Amino acid sequence: MSEHLSNTELKRLHRDWRKKTNNRLALIIDGIQGPYNVGSIIRSSAAERVDFAWFSSGATTPDNTKTGKTALGTDRYLKWSECPDVTQAIETAKSEGYQVVGLELTEGAVPIHELKLNTDICFLAGHEDRGVSRRALECCDAITFIPQLGKVGSLNVSVAVSIALYEMRRQGWN
Repeated sequence: MSEHLSNTELKRLHRDWRKKTNNRLALIIDGIQGPYNVGSIIRSSAAERVDFAWFSSGATTPDNTKTGKTALGTDRYLKWSECPDVTQAIETAKSEGYQVVGLELTEGAVPIHELKLNTDICFLAGHEDRGVSRRALECCDAITFIPQLGKVGSLNVSVAVSIALYEMRRQGWN
């Protein structure tokens, strides 16, 4: 029977994986309001080393007390700012060298595993019900979706963001 890794072994394992990629990763959280969704996104962001997050269009931010119940203190690892308009956040991300990739089930979207993500990427995730606005999608460099096999048409936004963050990191490992 195998044993759990010690704290030291776990830190060493994560340090080794961090060395395998040097691409930057960012997020634009556009109008996502559920504090538990945002908390989960924050926790996944800390796990996959997101460098920065912009919160726009009334999105719940990390300083909301309810996000902490899910984030479990990982918000201290995420640099972020509020940006009133999503297009301004997209322009800022692009000016900082990120390729902005919208996460949306829409016509013309590419399956995430087929999209080349081994560069500096900023994923754009939209509101739980409305998704990413058409205006924001028009500003993206690419649009991607996560293929699903079951009878459910979409994933929870925090799960979709987590899968996207992981896929970007997976593609970047040398």
